[in-house]
Amino acid sequence: MTNASTRPLDITLVSNGLQGLGAMFPDTAAARYRTVPTGPDFAPDFSGADVVVVPNGSDHVAMHRAAGAVRAHLDRAGALWCFDGWFTPWVPGNRWVMDNTKPTKDVRYRVRTDRRGLFDGVRVADFERSQGMSGWWACGYIEPAPGADVVLEDTWGRPVVVLDEATAPGAMFLTASGPLAGVPFGAEHAGLYTLYERLLTLAAERAER
Repeated sequence: MTNASTRPLDITLVSNGLQGLGAMFPDTAAARYRTVPTGPDFAPDFSGADVVVVPNGSDHVAMHRAAGAVRAHLDRAGALWCFDGWFTPWVPGNRWVMDNTKPTKDVRYRVRTDRRGLFDGVRVADFERSQGMSGWWACGYIEPAPGADVVLEDTWGRPVVVLDEATAPGAMFLTASGPLAGVPFGAEHAGLYTLYERLLTLAAERAER
């Protein structure tokens, strides 16, 4: 799927200094990234961004301090992608719940509501196992906002991927953990990259409105 926009998306990547993070989100014809580091003085301005990306392994204490900036970004119809379980309440309307009580060997996923076609033709099994081990993609679940779509659920019917286009003018794509990135993870997880490309297309379509 190609980016529908006539210009690259402006994406702000929130970084807590994880080594190699920039290499996981390289500039392309579809997207240009601006990295914003977290820290004691973290007070981001997301006003120039089409999308704010909060990747796996992020600093959610810092993001809690930036909750007002996130809300302002969404109110301007900007998109938010959070690929990490957020343990502070900075995501409007949606709550992440830590839960490691279920046996990982039993974790499987299934598509529930995918009106945007993000998982069309995607192997859901790509999100279940890594190097033969299951349950690697989530260590909890999401309590979605009213009106949000539960795109992917786990064995026990718990939401692990949510698309929320109801809470704010901007869209939120939220995963319970989900290390998505702008580069392929290899043939074993081809579906992850396909999903990321479709998110780019969705964001571009919304940005053109």
